[in-house]
Amino acid sequence: MMRIMQKNISNYQLIDFTSVTNNIKIWSKELGFQEVRISDATSEKSHIEAGLLKWLGKGYHGNMHYMAKHGIKRVYPEKLLPGTLRVISVRMNYLSPNIKNSWQVIKDRDKAFISRYALGRDYHKVLRGRLQKLANKITTQIGYSNYRVFSDSAPVMEVEWAQKSGLGWRGKHTLLLSREAGSMFFLGEIYTDLPLPVDKPINNHCGTCAKCIDICPTQAIIEPYRLDARRCISYLTIELKGSIPEHLRPLIGNRVYGCDDCQLACPWNKYAVVTREKDFAVRNGLDSSSLVELFNWSREEFYVKLAGSPIRRIGHEQWLRNLAVGLGNASHSKKIFDALKARYNDNSPLVREHVRWALQQHSLSGYL
Repeated sequence: MMRIMQKNISNYQLIDFTSVTNNIKIWSKELGFQEVRISDATSEKSHIEAGLLKWLGKGYHGNMHYMAKHGIKRVYPEKLLPGTLRVISVRMNYLSPNIKNSWQVIKDRDKAFISRYALGRDYHKVLRGRLQKLANKITTQIGYSNYRVFSDSAPVMEVEWAQKSGLGWRGKHTLLLSREAGSMFFLGEIYTDLPLPVDKPINNHCGTCAKCIDICPTQAIIEPYRLDARRCISYLTIELKGSIPEHLRPLIGNRVYGCDDCQLACPWNKYAVVTREKDFAVRNGLDSSSLVELFNWSREEFYVKLAGSPIRRIGHEQWLRNLAVGLGNASHSKKIFDALKARYNDNSPLVREHVRWALQQHSLSGYL
């Protein structure tokens, strides 16, 4: 049994941290997390730092300048929360029930494919709220603790900590994989100064499989466990704020917000678990909407319909840019031509550029 004398605000109390850990795992399930594991934040991390610096040095982070600015903070939790001893990692499934088949939508050139994690409410808000409740329960039991909660919202190496805790292993596509749940889940963390018992990592189960690498439309997975974000469709449609490189536009197809191909091809996702979270239910028919329908949304419609959605953060201009690329890769029809022509003189130079590229694709095909 792991015990330590911990000073409270007014007195000392004897804390059984094994019992605390057991409660954390019970509480996390009650709060909607499917699994929780704990890793040691104080162990040797120089190899992690070296890998990150090499990745940044190659420029694979593209225009995500915050990756370089806060790079080392990702490796050393104590730089974000002084005194951090442990990282509590959680996962929450997001695959909504009864959604349209992803491959069918991707193969339908007139439909808009949106990464399945983004079909409902913004996961940042859902997870942070639940993690805060978990942290509150821990503090209530102990009387005092120093902590900070995260959900893809700060320089935190989520997959590294989740892998270290045994929550899963890093797949060749760089996402976390679980034998019980595939990869279609969100991760969240609590940094804490509590010396909780730690869990053990598990073995990698990718073997010789390379389906995620082979399926990537833009070949962004340049080698196992190494991603060039500059070619990744998720980066191009979400993180990149300017013009999408022309040579990559045809490869994007109809993927207008994120890309799931590497996950869809992964054999472990046959074990992906459908979520019970109502917050992740499909909104506005986004699992199978037409490109034209979404492209016709006004700025006001975009912000109203996508209130509370993670998609909203890219803004209407970037949304139109992505959809214009999708329409340029779509089938040839008067409906698509008219939708593009309606924004030919859009106020945004970024939108105009991509609209005119899209029209050119139809012209080159002989339609116009």
